[in-house]
Amino acid sequence: MNGIRLCGVGKAVPSKIVSNADFAARMDTSDEWISSRTGILRRRHCGEGETISGLIAQAAREALDASGVKAEQIGACIVATATAETLVPSAACTLQKDLGLPENIPCFDLNAACTGFLFALHTMECLLNASPRKYGLVVGAENLSRVIDWSDRSTCILFGDGAGAAVVECAEGCPSISAVMGCHGSRELLYLPGAESGVHSYLSMEGTKVFKFAVEAVPWCIGQVLERTGKTVDDIDFFVFHQANARIIDLAARKFRIPPEKYYKNIAEYGNTSAASIPLVLSELSEQGRIGSGSRILAVGFGGGLTWGGCLIEFA
Repeated sequence: MNGIRLCGVGKAVPSKIVSNADFAARMDTSDEWISSRTGILRRRHCGEGETISGLIAQAAREALDASGVKAEQIGACIVATATAETLVPSAACTLQKDLGLPENIPCFDLNAACTGFLFALHTMECLLNASPRKYGLVVGAENLSRVIDWSDRSTCILFGDGAGAAVVECAEGCPSISAVMGCHGSRELLYLPGAESGVHSYLSMEGTKVFKFAVEAVPWCIGQVLERTGKTVDDIDFFVFHQANARIIDLAARKFRIPPEKYYKNIAEYGNTSAASIPLVLSELSEQGRIGSGSRILAVGFGGGLTWGGCLIEFA
């Protein structure tokens, strides 16, 4: 089976900036309390006239433009999200119409919470190996501001909205992304009720327990991907982490002695954007010229489900 590689990335974030001071003005918290525990200074929330489908389309168009791939060349489209505007049609089907993607390709949403973008990359690798069209569109996007409980100061401060997208190519001779995936069904640590549950669809989380889960899952995923690929930290150009908490990232970096120039944190500006967080990092790194043609990237995510995953992917 052939692997996939990145051809172009893009991002879109809402215009409304919500600072830690904004939270401090409406509840018992402070900028120092939030920033010292999470690394978050600001996050973006969808304002009037802004929608998750609009952000998805903007990020996807930017990724297509960056890749030079035309809409008619796309062989599959996956949107990783837990907060689409509608269950039917899916965000991916809406995107198919917005972009004019071919009608004879699979387009669907995938929900693996914060690990969703990595699950979608692995799924796309499998789909493109069976498709006559060898380019795929993968988007991670969330509108978490509409599902946060504003009375729960321990969780409402964490989350932001945004979208990130990637165009990938399934190329002959390209190595597999060697995806490591896992899940453990649990409602206790991180939970978002559905529409028919009889309660408000607000996100709830046991922050301390999720933190403990993450500091074990992230290093495990890194180790597994390195072992599967026969690579070392020196062989990796950049490590891309799900942006949930700055301390989780720093702990993993210290454990593997990853030098500061090989990993990146944008959580201070966007907060936790769940499935959008990894492609947002990829897009910013590409804009800054820190990753590009030939770059080898190890990406790691974890989230509700519980889910976790890692993979090694290269830029074309």
